[in-house]
Amino acid sequence: MEKYFEELPMAITVCDVEGTILDMNHHSTVVNGKFPGDKSLVGSNVLDCHPEPARTMVLDMLKEGKKNVYTIEKNGIKKLIYQTPWYDNSKFAGLMEFSMEIPFEMPHFVRKPKK
Repeated sequence: MEKYFEELPMAITVCDVEGTILDMNHHSTVVNGKFPGDKSLVGSNVLDCHPEPARTMVLDMLKEGKKNVYTIEKNGIKKLIYQTPWYDNSKFAGLMEFSMEIPFEMPHFVRKPKK
């Protein structure tokens, strides 16, 4: 993981087009590993980490190269999950997942373009 992503306070997990986990930043190891810093999931398949129906959804994202964005609440914490394709030389190369804690209530702004 690039050094500027390693200590971000959000989980970043990267997989290839087959679903093989290529990298995880530190926060991803806290959320997904057995202990902070545990990168033992690197080399395993992201599909094995998801039960149905999420597994089928991730498989479809890998086949179609499409994104998925949603929020969840777990243990009193609300998170934004942003799963998006990534590209290498304009070719679909896999998925990146960004998982970040967000407040339950947060401002929303509508910005209008300048004329």
